[in-house]
Amino acid sequence: MLPLKEEIKIGIVGLGYVGLPLAVEFGKYYQTIGFDISLRRIEQLRLGFDVTREVDSGGFANASLLSFSDKSADLADCNVYIITVPTPVDASKQPDLSYLISASSLIGVLLKSNDVVIYESTVFPGATEECCVPVLEKCSSLAFNKDFYVGYSPERINPGDKERSLTAIVKVTSGSTEESAEFIDGLYASIIVAGTHKASSIKVAEAAKVIENTQRDINIALINELAILFNRLGIETDQVLAAACTKWNFLPFKPGLVGGHCIGVDPYYLTHKAQAVGYYPEIILAGRKINDSMGGYVVDQVVKLMTESRIHVVDAKILVLGLTFKADCPDLRNTRVIDIIEGLNNYHADIDVYDPVADVELAKNEHGIDLIDAPRLNYYDAMVVAVDHAEIRCVDIGTMKSWCKTDHIIYDVKSILPLEAVNGRL
Repeated sequence: MLPLKEEIKIGIVGLGYVGLPLAVEFGKYYQTIGFDISLRRIEQLRLGFDVTREVDSGGFANASLLSFSDKSADLADCNVYIITVPTPVDASKQPDLSYLISASSLIGVLLKSNDVVIYESTVFPGATEECCVPVLEKCSSLAFNKDFYVGYSPERINPGDKERSLTAIVKVTSGSTEESAEFIDGLYASIIVAGTHKASSIKVAEAAKVIENTQRDINIALINELAILFNRLGIETDQVLAAACTKWNFLPFKPGLVGGHCIGVDPYYLTHKAQAVGYYPEIILAGRKINDSMGGYVVDQVVKLMTESRIHVVDAKILVLGLTFKADCPDLRNTRVIDIIEGLNNYHADIDVYDPVADVELAKNEHGIDLIDAPRLNYYDAMVVAVDHAEIRCVDIGTMKSWCKTDHIIYDVKSILPLEAVNGRL
């Protein structure tokens, strides 16, 4: 017997960009406990401070039924568990399910008869039932689909996007039985204004999630390859795209660095599963190869432009504007700006990194980068505009040039500066 609506008590494991907004929304209507292994994170959330900037103080105030804890024992009375932990790839671009398995073990110890476990973390098709359910069964000594039930509802959070918030995005849901699927769909439907889509199976929901970002990755890879080609042809990519976009069915993708926790990672989960069943996915891996190479391409272009301007790269003072993986978002996960910084470091350049949005402590701890408080005047031989934060876009070109020496080059990855003001761009 699945929990009645008035009996529902939700435990959410993982309070990052995905778990916290979810906890806040459910905490408006159900007894909800947000759990995270980071005591510091819990202490900040209890004070109403969210370092990810996804939830403001007003959001916390509205979630009157929400509490936070770093102690797994506090989840013991829950009957619905939602797991929203990271699913990255390792150095070999293979899926790293360690966080998912750990979370499953933690919940498995607490499982009781008729409990429901819902996964939101991105995985390859089949992972929930093949990798997570056995852990739940082993740790709980309960039988799957007899004593407890499982669902999958892929996260669709777009970090930093205040218009497409959690409740404004259609939620895909699924369950391990028809009854649990109905229960899970109804649970999400109670908070998602945009509505839900009940998939026919957990595998279908898993596959839907992983192809969403794979499709975007391939489209961006195509535009990146075209940008490289157009550069050799002496054609401005943004002008080509502006002309092409006048056709009603042309997709408006732009060239750039592809990082973050989704687009730069999810395709590897799909290709991992494809290879496991004996299929080698050529297009998906080709797209990944192109997008993973774009940081190196930018470095090559910057060095070429500096050489053409007779500016020595060794010991050159270079300013990189932006570090996060996308604009107006403090998320540093899998940021490909790091590829530019590391590439220029290989030339023994002296690099300053300025990002008004990124967390200074996280930049230091995760990437060993000391962000500067402000660019220096008349100091830089080269400047790379890597992220188009609003606070960077609003700086006029005269101010930017005042940061540079008389002889300098500017490379605009995001194409936000006037064409005549830069030496190169994607």
